[in-house]
Amino acid sequence: MNITFLGGGNMAAALIGGLVDQGFPASAIQVVELQAENRDRLAAHWGVRAIEALDEAALGCDVLVLAVKPQQMKAALAPLAGRLEGQLVVSIAAGLRLADLSRWLGGYRRLVRCMPNTPALIGAGITGLFAASEVDRAGRDAAERVLAAVGSTVWIADEAQMDAVTAISGSGPAYVFHFIEALQAAGREVGFDDATARKLAIDTVLGAARLAAQSPEPASVLRERVTSKGGTTEAALNSLAAAGWHDAMVAAVRAALVRGRELGDQLGRD
Repeated sequence: MNITFLGGGNMAAALIGGLVDQGFPASAIQVVELQAENRDRLAAHWGVRAIEALDEAALGCDVLVLAVKPQQMKAALAPLAGRLEGQLVVSIAAGLRLADLSRWLGGYRRLVRCMPNTPALIGAGITGLFAASEVDRAGRDAAERVLAAVGSTVWIADEAQMDAVTAISGSGPAYVFHFIEALQAAGREVGFDDATARKLAIDTVLGAARLAAQSPEPASVLRERVTSKGGTTEAALNSLAAAGWHDAMVAAVRAALVRGRELGDQLGRD
């Protein structure tokens, strides 16, 4: 399988690094990237072919990964319209719908839409994927192989739910970082220095997440096991409940979902 990346930014670099680290040959990867600094970095670090403009060798791939910014996608795809001949096109551009990508590609439909998140930069991402009906099992497997190089994957049955994927896992790291900020600030308020407060906050979140991932039980059960009647954890959770923390989190996800749909409408305009 030969892969060409259209765009060589951070997420493309993470995918390339993950693939090479898993044994995928660097000689089978090409990158089209406008910035010379990025081209030099990718070629030097991973040994891939990095070029400024799409050529016939880059176009003669099995998988074309669209990794340019959503706002630049329409212009980036214009030279490709009518030139694709069976390549699987995998988009990791947030918000862009398959119907719009297809239209910009002259009606091409062998498309997969993906939503990775930033922990992919350290190989710990989660990616939601949706495939057009024209993509066969082999195409889905190829798309999954690319995205699984940076973490776990989940297939979505309805493209409309991709905005919800964005709201939960795409934006989700920011929610977690915000929680860490708050927990670290609370640590400082109760007397810890910055370094100690940071370590307590980050390692607590990291450990709790690992425990939840490894346990077959729901998070609610794990929470109850930490919460003794009349104890310190119950007092803290009662305070969060009184502040409406749970409802605020649900409202935040809904706000992200609504904004994602609005951005999809805006980005897909001709």
